[in-house]
Amino acid sequence: MHNNKNKATAFSSPDFNRYFAASAFLTLATWMTRFLVGWMTWDLTASALWVGVVSASMLVPTLFLSPYFGVLADRVNARNGMVLIHMSEALLALATSLASVFGYFSLHWLLLLALLLGGLSAAQHPMRLVLLPKLVDRELFPSAIGLASTTYNASRVLGPALAAWLLLTVGVAAAFLAVAALLLAGLLLILRLKVTSSPSFDCSQPVLQALLQGFRVALMTPLIRLVLILTMIDGLLGRSVMELLPAISGQLIGGNAATLAKLTALAGAGSILGGVLVSRLRGKEARLLRLVLAALLGCSLILLSVMAVRELVGLGGMIMLLSLAVTMIGTGCQALIQLCIADQYRGRVLSIWTVVSLGVPALGAFVIGAAADAFGFRTVLLCAALLGAASVLATVNKYRLVRP
Repeated sequence: MHNNKNKATAFSSPDFNRYFAASAFLTLATWMTRFLVGWMTWDLTASALWVGVVSASMLVPTLFLSPYFGVLADRVNARNGMVLIHMSEALLALATSLASVFGYFSLHWLLLLALLLGGLSAAQHPMRLVLLPKLVDRELFPSAIGLASTTYNASRVLGPALAAWLLLTVGVAAAFLAVAALLLAGLLLILRLKVTSSPSFDCSQPVLQALLQGFRVALMTPLIRLVLILTMIDGLLGRSVMELLPAISGQLIGGNAATLAKLTALAGAGSILGGVLVSRLRGKEARLLRLVLAALLGCSLILLSVMAVRELVGLGGMIMLLSLAVTMIGTGCQALIQLCIADQYRGRVLSIWTVVSLGVPALGAFVIGAAADAFGFRTVLLCAALLGAASVLATVNKYRLVRP
């Protein structure tokens, strides 16, 4: 561990600096890959159904396999696990590049690629979440998590743009080759991390028993239980709205592709700012919990403004503020769990949080989207705002005895 007690941010740790640089390469490669897979599916099939199937193929393994990889993350060296995972991703990108060159690129290849990437993503989430706290002192956990989120959200904007440019200028094969190069660059930095941790619990324990133990710890720890509930509210209230941005843009202001691009950029800017704000906090659970609750109530207030939105400026401001709040909630919730969970349960509990944070927004987007088709987005988002505020207040009242 590092002596950072008098330092303001996680950048005071040399290992975190290496991780931050590695994360910039790795997350850029991830978002480029997502764009390339989605675009190539559309290019091959011209079918929205197949695009959805391929997209779901990358998400479903994460939802179902993350808890099992959480058990593994508690048993192995997280740095070595990250190396193996991203090396596998680089080999997949290289194989896809070669498949394109030699004419083997097809829908079946894309489906297999999506499933394999989904499986690797399921393994990567708990490994990354276990690794990060080993790079800084406990009081700098929020700083490390907030700063790491800035690279993720910046890559969410830059990755698709870079992938699109490569597609237009050099083609599919070269684009996937660039992805492989980015992954290898990130790997070289991950290999320089000085993490020598040993397994934190009995590796002879059956996997299912270890998994159930992680669920019990999550449900029996009041603060973790509260964070999971708040994550669900965020998924239904804020993040599901972000998932529906193309439809919201089209219905509320009659937006086109250029409009969506501007809104996406504003959402990315809001996310980066949210990560920076959280990165300035120290490891105080009470302060983080108040931040998360305030941001959730802020989401409700922001969504209420939908009644006044009539043009791009208004909707853009709403989306930017909503994205800022959602990022603060997500990073704050993750930091709260990182601060209160014991090392031997970290991978398992955080993998449960990952499933909630990824799965609930997908469900929320489906529910809100279906309701919006029947009643319109203004009415549905107004109801979501009111229900979200009521849920937060009810949760706070029910768990008022929680004192982190």
